[in-house]
Parts: sequence; structure tokens; C-alpha cells
Amino acid sequence: MTRAILLAMAALALAACTEKPQTLGQNSGRDTPAWSGTGTAFQVQGWKAGDRAAWEQQLKNRSQTQNDYVKVN
Repeated sequence: MTRAILLAMAALALAACTEKPQTLGQNSGRDTPAWSGTGTAFQVQGWKAGDRAAWEQQLKNRSQTQNDYVKVN
């Protein structure tokens, strides 16, 4: 009985050692600024990749359409 418990505890302890590290890799793409674009066709018309001012204006416009205070008044 105790041998079975010890074997089960050893198996659980070894199972915890197999977890993969959760670090960002070299090619994660998180180092690029958001306004640099994604390279896909799914973007707002009139916005050009790399234009920071247009990116910030688009965020302001989007936040105003989601503002409930503006919708009510």
C-alpha cells in the first residue's frame, strides 16, 4: 500500500518537471510598434502602415464610437 502511494507521488513529482518554459521567443514580433502594421489586408481604409499620427487618430475615433456617454447625448 505504501509502495503504491510512493510510486504515485514520484510519478506526480516527475510530471511537474516536463512543463515547457513560457518565455517569448526571438521571433515573437512584440518589439515592433503597433502603428507599423501587420502586413495583412484587414485594416481601416485610408490608413498607411507606419503612420503614427493616423494610428493615434484612428484609436481616438474608435474609442469615441464605443463611448456610451457620447451615444446617449
